[in-house]
Amino acid sequence: MAATWPSIFRIVVGLFWLYFASQKWQGVGWMKPLIESTARTNPIPGLHEVLVSVVAPNWFPFALAQAAGETVAAVALILGLATRWAGVLGFLLAANLCLTVAFATSDVGIRWLYYLALLVNAQVIVAGPGPLALSRFGWVPGWLK
Repeated sequence: MAATWPSIFRIVVGLFWLYFASQKWQGVGWMKPLIESTARTNPIPGLHEVLVSVVAPNWFPFALAQAAGETVAAVALILGLATRWAGVLGFLLAANLCLTVAFATSDVGIRWLYYLALLVNAQVIVAGPGPLALSRFGWVPGWLK
Protein backbone atom coordinates (compact mmCIF):
# COMPACT_ATOMS: atom_id res chain seq x y z
CA MET A 1 0.00 0.00 0.00
CA ALA A 2 2.84 2.40 0.80
CA ALA A 3 4.17 2.13 -2.75
CA THR A 4 0.82 3.10 -4.27
CA TRP A 5 0.31 6.12 -1.98
CA PRO A 6 1.79 8.65 -4.46
CA SER A 7 -0.57 7.37 -7.18
CA ILE A 8 -3.63 7.51 -4.93
CA PHE A 9 -2.68 10.99 -3.72
CA ARG A 10 -2.13 12.17 -7.32
CA ILE A 11 -5.53 10.84 -8.40
CA VAL A 12 -7.28 12.55 -5.47
CA VAL A 13 -5.59 15.85 -6.35
CA GLY A 14 -6.71 15.32 -9.96
CA LEU A 15 -10.29 14.78 -8.75
CA PHE A 16 -10.01 18.03 -6.77
CA TRP A 17 -9.16 19.92 -9.97
CA LEU A 18 -11.80 18.00 -11.93
CA TYR A 19 -14.45 19.14 -9.47
CA PHE A 20 -13.47 22.81 -9.84
CA ALA A 21 -13.12 22.51 -13.62
CA SER A 22 -16.55 20.89 -13.98
CA GLN A 23 -18.17 23.93 -12.36
CA LYS A 24 -17.07 25.95 -15.38
CA TRP A 25 -17.95 23.56 -18.22
CA GLN A 26 -21.53 24.84 -18.54
CA GLY A 27 -20.37 28.44 -18.67
CA VAL A 28 -18.14 30.92 -16.91
CA GLY A 29 -20.55 33.84 -16.67
CA TRP A 30 -20.93 33.30 -12.94
CA MET A 31 -17.23 34.12 -12.56
CA LYS A 32 -17.57 37.74 -13.72
CA PRO A 33 -18.91 39.12 -10.40
CA LEU A 34 -16.42 36.97 -8.50
CA ILE A 35 -13.48 38.28 -10.52
CA GLU A 36 -14.69 41.87 -10.15
CA SER A 37 -15.20 41.56 -6.39
CA THR A 38 -11.85 39.88 -5.82
CA ALA A 39 -10.15 42.61 -7.83
CA ARG A 40 -11.73 45.28 -5.64
CA THR A 41 -10.89 43.58 -2.34
CA ASN A 42 -7.38 42.33 -3.09
CA PRO A 43 -4.95 43.90 -0.59
CA ILE A 44 -1.67 43.10 -2.40
CA PRO A 45 -0.09 46.25 -3.89
CA GLY A 46 0.62 45.91 -7.59
CA LEU A 47 -1.54 42.81 -7.94
CA HIS A 48 -4.60 44.84 -6.95
CA GLU A 49 -3.95 47.31 -9.77
CA VAL A 50 -3.40 44.52 -12.33
CA LEU A 51 -6.61 42.79 -11.27
CA VAL A 52 -8.62 46.03 -11.45
CA SER A 53 -7.19 47.38 -14.70
CA VAL A 54 -6.38 44.22 -16.69
CA VAL A 55 -8.15 41.14 -15.37
CA ALA A 56 -11.58 42.48 -14.38
CA PRO A 57 -12.25 44.29 -17.68
CA ASN A 58 -11.07 41.19 -19.60
CA TRP A 59 -12.61 38.64 -17.27
CA PHE A 60 -13.79 36.22 -19.98
CA PRO A 61 -10.40 35.07 -21.35
CA PHE A 62 -9.05 34.79 -17.82
CA ALA A 63 -12.04 32.69 -16.76
CA LEU A 64 -11.61 30.43 -19.79
CA ALA A 65 -7.89 30.07 -19.06
CA GLN A 66 -8.64 29.05 -15.47
CA ALA A 67 -11.22 26.50 -16.64
CA ALA A 68 -8.88 25.08 -19.30
CA GLY A 69 -5.97 24.91 -16.88
CA GLU A 70 -8.03 23.11 -14.26
CA THR A 71 -9.29 20.64 -16.85
CA VAL A 72 -5.82 19.90 -18.22
CA ALA A 73 -4.35 19.50 -14.72
CA ALA A 74 -7.21 17.22 -13.67
CA VAL A 75 -7.01 14.90 -16.67
CA ALA A 76 -3.21 14.68 -16.59
CA LEU A 77 -3.13 13.98 -12.85
CA ILE A 78 -5.88 11.38 -12.94
CA LEU A 79 -4.28 9.53 -15.85
CA GLY A 80 -0.74 9.95 -14.58
CA LEU A 81 0.58 11.74 -17.65
CA ALA A 82 3.15 14.56 -17.38
CA THR A 83 2.53 14.36 -13.65
CA ARG A 84 5.15 16.78 -12.45
CA TRP A 85 4.20 19.34 -15.12
CA ALA A 86 0.52 18.89 -14.21
CA GLY A 87 1.53 19.41 -10.58
CA VAL A 88 3.29 22.63 -11.54
CA LEU A 89 0.17 23.76 -13.42
CA GLY A 90 -1.97 22.87 -10.40
CA PHE A 91 0.45 24.76 -8.15
CA LEU A 92 0.16 27.87 -10.35
CA LEU A 93 -3.65 27.58 -10.45
CA ALA A 94 -3.71 27.22 -6.67
CA ALA A 95 -1.38 30.23 -6.30
CA ASN A 96 -3.80 32.22 -8.44
CA LEU A 97 -6.66 31.24 -6.12
CA CYS A 98 -4.58 32.03 -3.04
CA LEU A 99 -3.67 35.48 -4.30
CA THR A 100 -7.15 36.41 -5.54
CA VAL A 101 -10.22 34.42 -4.47
CA ALA A 102 -8.93 33.67 -0.96
CA PHE A 103 -9.18 37.37 -0.13
CA ALA A 104 -12.84 37.52 -1.20
CA THR A 105 -13.87 35.83 2.05
CA SER A 106 -13.38 37.10 5.58
CA ASP A 107 -13.51 33.52 6.89
CA VAL A 108 -9.88 32.57 7.49
CA GLY A 109 -10.88 28.89 7.76
CA ILE A 110 -12.09 28.89 4.15
CA ARG A 111 -8.90 30.65 3.07
CA TRP A 112 -6.85 27.71 4.28
CA LEU A 113 -8.55 25.46 1.73
CA TYR A 114 -6.95 27.52 -1.00
CA TYR A 115 -3.58 27.45 0.75
CA LEU A 116 -3.88 23.69 1.20
CA ALA A 117 -4.21 23.32 -2.58
CA LEU A 118 -0.70 24.78 -2.88
CA LEU A 119 0.69 22.16 -0.54
CA VAL A 120 -1.00 19.16 -2.16
CA ASN A 121 0.16 20.20 -5.62
CA ALA A 122 3.68 20.69 -4.29
CA GLN A 123 3.53 17.14 -2.90
CA VAL A 124 2.54 15.81 -6.33
CA ILE A 125 5.50 17.63 -7.89
CA VAL A 126 7.89 16.07 -5.37
CA ALA A 127 6.38 12.56 -5.26
CA GLY A 128 5.83 12.09 -8.97
CA PRO A 129 3.27 9.78 -10.57
CA GLY A 130 3.69 6.66 -8.46
CA PRO A 131 3.32 3.13 -9.84
CA LEU A 132 -0.30 3.45 -11.05
CA ALA A 133 0.18 5.85 -13.96
CA LEU A 134 -0.06 5.68 -17.73
CA SER A 135 3.35 7.33 -17.95
CA ARG A 136 4.90 4.06 -16.76
CA PHE A 137 4.12 2.38 -20.10
CA GLY A 138 6.79 2.32 -22.79
CA TRP A 139 4.43 3.43 -25.56
CA VAL A 140 3.83 6.81 -23.88
CA PRO A 141 5.90 9.58 -25.52
CA GLY A 142 8.71 11.01 -23.43
CA TRP A 143 7.14 14.44 -23.14
CA LEU A 144 4.13 12.90 -21.34
CA LYS A 145 6.23 11.12 -18.72
